[in-house]
Amino acid sequence: MALEVTPILLNAQSADKDVRKFAEDNLKQFEEQNLPLFLVSLSIELANSAKPAESRRLAGLILKNSLDAKDAQRKHELAQKWQAAFECLVSIASTYYEKLQPYMQNIFTVTSKAVKEDKEPVALQAIEFWSAICDEEIEIQEEITSGYSGDSEVPYFQFIKKALTYLVPLLLETMTKQEEDQDVDEDVWNLSMAGGTCLGLVARTVEDDIVPLVMPFIQDNIVKPDWRCREAATYAFGSILEGPSLEKLAPLVNAALGFLLNALKDENSSVKDTTAWTLGRIFEFLHGPGVDKSVITTESLPHILSCLLESLKDTPNVAERTCGALYFLAQGYEEMRGQPSPLSPFYQQIVEGLIHTADREDASDSRLRFSAYETLNEVVRCSTEETATIVMQLMPIIMQKLDSTFQMQVVSSDDREKQGEVQALLCGVLQVIIQKLSAAESTKVTVIQFADQIMGLFLKVFACRSATVHEEAMLAIGAVAYATGSQFEKYMSEFYRYLEMGLQNYEEYQVCAITVGVVGDICRALEEKVLPYCDGIMTQLLKDLSSNQLHRSVKPPIFSCFGDIALAIGEHFEKYLMYALPMLQGAAEVTAQQALQDPEMIDYNNQLRTGILEAYSGILQGFKATKPDLMLQSGTHVLQFIETIYRDEDRDEVVSKAAVGVLGDLADTLGTPAAGMFRQITFYKDFLDMVQMMDDAPLKETAAWAMATINRILST
Repeated sequence: MALEVTPILLNAQSADKDVRKFAEDNLKQFEEQNLPLFLVSLSIELANSAKPAESRRLAGLILKNSLDAKDAQRKHELAQKWQAAFECLVSIASTYYEKLQPYMQNIFTVTSKAVKEDKEPVALQAIEFWSAICDEEIEIQEEITSGYSGDSEVPYFQFIKKALTYLVPLLLETMTKQEEDQDVDEDVWNLSMAGGTCLGLVARTVEDDIVPLVMPFIQDNIVKPDWRCREAATYAFGSILEGPSLEKLAPLVNAALGFLLNALKDENSSVKDTTAWTLGRIFEFLHGPGVDKSVITTESLPHILSCLLESLKDTPNVAERTCGALYFLAQGYEEMRGQPSPLSPFYQQIVEGLIHTADREDASDSRLRFSAYETLNEVVRCSTEETATIVMQLMPIIMQKLDSTFQMQVVSSDDREKQGEVQALLCGVLQVIIQKLSAAESTKVTVIQFADQIMGLFLKVFACRSATVHEEAMLAIGAVAYATGSQFEKYMSEFYRYLEMGLQNYEEYQVCAITVGVVGDICRALEEKVLPYCDGIMTQLLKDLSSNQLHRSVKPPIFSCFGDIALAIGEHFEKYLMYALPMLQGAAEVTAQQALQDPEMIDYNNQLRTGILEAYSGILQGFKATKPDLMLQSGTHVLQFIETIYRDEDRDEVVSKAAVGVLGDLADTLGTPAAGMFRQITFYKDFLDMVQMMDDAPLKETAAWAMATINRILST
């Protein structure tokens, strides 16, 4: 938070020597104790036209003297302070964008000079300033495009577009300042990387306008003997692939694709690394169902895959980038909707290549094993009927690999970490395979066939005290529950203690959240057969809600889980009502009382409301057949809660859909006794009418059903 410096600046210009001296000492002390805050405060003073001209003028002079000097010795002394100064400038770019227009020419001069002449930490912050401006302008553009401006009065100055012809050459120059082996060091962040990242943001900001400014640099450098020139040209090409239109990029990509595939065999590792990354960007942004005409054709695909599969054998960093390229290539074929996939003829080769990559002795380097398995997951997701047999054959292979992890020699913490990493990745692959095979009755039988062995493996995994492994194993067990349905009951007696442990895991709250979700999966699979375990589950869920130790993000899914349990056990949920309803009502009142400005809190409030509404929906539907009157006394409160949601402009579509559903559930479950409640209110008509004007077809259908149900009980 900036400090008020106006009185001090005015006193520093006082005719009274003592007053002036005291103010000057205060300014010096402020500068020495907290330079970034000092500079921010001066910048705000300078930017505020309501401040006295005298204080603004002195603020500008002090800022200038804090950032630059002609004297070499003084310049050296200031160099130590410049990094903090530019950090301050980055903060100003994000917070005071609307105040910057009068100063942008000077800022460009200062930042460009820093990039060209100053030490790397200072230059990095200077580039970061322009990245921050890009972020601001991208956000403004998104608000303009969506037609939403809220209460924002931030103008759109198009600073990046106006500076484009000067800024782009500056960034391109930095991209030739790579370090040796920077592609191997995961933690490195240098001038070339910062320049490329900023160039990518500039491309998103100005879209097509960037292309003619960058292409000459690429053409001039892409075949030069100096590897730095080749790498920089490739990096620049990859950086501008998000933002410009398909029409602008497609001809360039089509012309460059063959060259890039050949560059995967470049003599320099950094060039190969960046080439694989650039290919991944091409597949991500110019290929797939969302692209009118993919740059990947059936004619070019065989050569592309041949080059990528060969590149998987390269050094770990290059192979890791290649996995990323394969990931986006496969993702582009994920939504084939029953059509034959162009990947099918090569599917076996891809799967084998990725498994071999994950098994490499050096797979721990550059996160190669992680990338190989994540790509394998995407390849499984995009499988079709033609390749279902290969996916079915993959299941026992992955199971065997998971089983072999229990024989790994573990004598150090590093060994334990590696074992946990491999187990987590393999559990993740099994989860994806189970989900894919469970989607069709013809392949679900494979999951059921292996279910006993799979559950045995997962239960052994739980003996490992690793949060990541527990997360992945829990998610996979949820998939098994979905696939096996009521047959999952035979695993519950042994699995329940791990389920309970997950619900009690406050410290690793992601594990707790996933376990809550798995409870829902089990309820849907077992229905009333889950009843013997409900006392323990409900007791722990209620403890979780009451705990101050548990992360707040877990609480919305817990409320939703109440609905899953109620829907599964029906009238038997009555014994839990006296505990669940006060929790729901209290949480609903909290969401109604909060006047929120922070977007993160608004989002959480919506999540909490959704969880509460899903709980009410499940409870109402669960009691509908035998004990609808149990919810009669809560009906008025539920309607009041929904009315507060209706009147909140910050509600999202998920909340709206859940609220509309509960309106219908309330009328459907309570029937004629609820007619009086609906007659006393009128908001529901406006709410349902408004929702039916939206473009969301399922939401409109739900609203029409809710209105018809309410009208039916009102007419009886």
